[in-house]
Amino acid sequence: MKDEIKKFFKGDAEDNEETLVKYSHDASLLEVKPKLVLFPRDSEDIKNLVKWVGENAGKLARTTDGVQLGGYPGLSITARCAGTCMAGGAIGESIILDFTRYMNHLVKFMDEIPQKFKLQKNSLNFLHPSDGTFITVQPGMFYRDFEKITLEKNLILPCFTASKSLNAMGGMYGNNSAGERTLKYGKTEDYILSAKVIFADGNEYVVKPLTQDELTKKIAQNDFEGNIYKNIFTLINNNKEEIAHAKPNVHKNSAGYYIWNIILQPDFMFDLNKLLVGSQGTLGIVTEITFKLIPQTKHSKLVVIFMNDMEPLGRLVDEILTLNPETLEAYDDKTMKLAVRFFPDFLKNKGFTEMFKFTWSFLPELKMMLTDGFPKLILLVEFAGDDEKSVHKKCRVLIEKIGNFKLRVHITKNEAESGKYWDVRRESFALLRKHVKGKRTAPFVDDIIVRPEFLPKFLPELNKILSRYDLTYTLAGHAGDGNFHIIPLMDFSRPDTGKIILELSDKVYDLVAQYHGSITAEHNDGIIRTPYLGKMYGEKIMSIFKAIKDIFDSKNIFNPGKKIATEKMGGTKEYISTHIAIEHNAKHGV
Repeated sequence: MKDEIKKFFKGDAEDNEETLVKYSHDASLLEVKPKLVLFPRDSEDIKNLVKWVGENAGKLARTTDGVQLGGYPGLSITARCAGTCMAGGAIGESIILDFTRYMNHLVKFMDEIPQKFKLQKNSLNFLHPSDGTFITVQPGMFYRDFEKITLEKNLILPCFTASKSLNAMGGMYGNNSAGERTLKYGKTEDYILSAKVIFADGNEYVVKPLTQDELTKKIAQNDFEGNIYKNIFTLINNNKEEIAHAKPNVHKNSAGYYIWNIILQPDFMFDLNKLLVGSQGTLGIVTEITFKLIPQTKHSKLVVIFMNDMEPLGRLVDEILTLNPETLEAYDDKTMKLAVRFFPDFLKNKGFTEMFKFTWSFLPELKMMLTDGFPKLILLVEFAGDDEKSVHKKCRVLIEKIGNFKLRVHITKNEAESGKYWDVRRESFALLRKHVKGKRTAPFVDDIIVRPEFLPKFLPELNKILSRYDLTYTLAGHAGDGNFHIIPLMDFSRPDTGKIILELSDKVYDLVAQYHGSITAEHNDGIIRTPYLGKMYGEKIMSIFKAIKDIFDSKNIFNPGKKIATEKMGGTKEYISTHIAIEHNAKHGV
């Protein structure tokens, strides 16, 4: 296969054992070995590859007396960037297509939307005004490099993730990424102006918002692209009542295909990117993305709230949200204890002076915990703006507003002091992975979300389920959204580990369903959650998801086993149990 592909592929092709083992892993608990890893030079490489795979995917191996004569059964492509997916979305059994080696560049900056992207008045949603700054990049660009470019112009993409030092831009598009600022600013889908996408016919198309007239013209093309637009419009329009009823009543959701905002009213807009963003490369392969940027705020202040009782959490969150904070994050006592236990790790990469300041800044918290014990939950409430006085005023108003809750509250004095709390929030996962010998992190119920008002009842019930198993775990996340990340540590040499993972997934997701939440708010489905989508949506919506996959990719050549289950390529409980990585030394982010 490698030799055949190299006849038309300019980039690198590798099938040595070291490379195949490396690409058998992403940041999930799974292991799936590919047959080949490709590093495309440009979109022409990808177009040629998709055409070749499409032509050969349906050919079955022919045998005579048990001797294979040819063919490529199960031939497919899994697009991958930094490999930071925690759900097994960036691994596959066939061809891995890695963009980070060559397709990792800035394409252009734009200070306004070009005429060809402008719509009729009021057709764009509020995050897509006709003015502003837009940046076009290739999918393999790392966010850390992207951010260096935008910060030079005092601009940011606010949907960045906690793993922003590791993840790449194509992964953000494919995953519909979100993070600590999503509460105020939304997810990746809200910042996509347009994208170039290669569909299953092997051609590259510009995907952008369309007016009704533009959609009509697109459908009239009567070609592969036109048929996609026609069939998706018909499917969504004919099932709009069922689709509306099935929408999870939460602030963010990555489960299944996002079918709710493709058609926006009252001013008609049809935006296929609303479907493609978050589809994990199962519908096409993105080659360029144009993001909208927003100005970086000049000042910020962090209010830290220490809770010894979870009961008032829902009411407290409601009060905080009335003040429109930038972020409302949380982590539990287990996370804080982990930080104290492995405190030296936080001091690494800091100079002597910064090390001293960092250590000194934690003394009040250490004193509090020695006298009063570790709080059950720590909330981080951040306010930001261009006027320092108004930001500080919001902090004071918050303290007055929640005074009746009788909580210990602290306003950080400067960025360095705020940083220590963010370090604990962002680094807990890495600490778990690094320090507990004989066990490793097992993200499988790591991204659940319910409405914040349900948290006082939901979280104790969740802890009750988790306590039935001998697990070490931390709980942290986005309290303002009701989105929490549970990262257990497990001994993968135990024969019952797979059984526990499947049992616990069923129980936790049943609980989430009781509270009308979502099994994944931002980490997406991948292999690990695809089997549970039916539990969340039911047969009718799952049939719509299947129809979407068939419209875009009838031969199933794009990242099979994610979103839609296939017995041989993933998305079933049996597949999960047989692909758990027993020995896994791959580094996070490779």
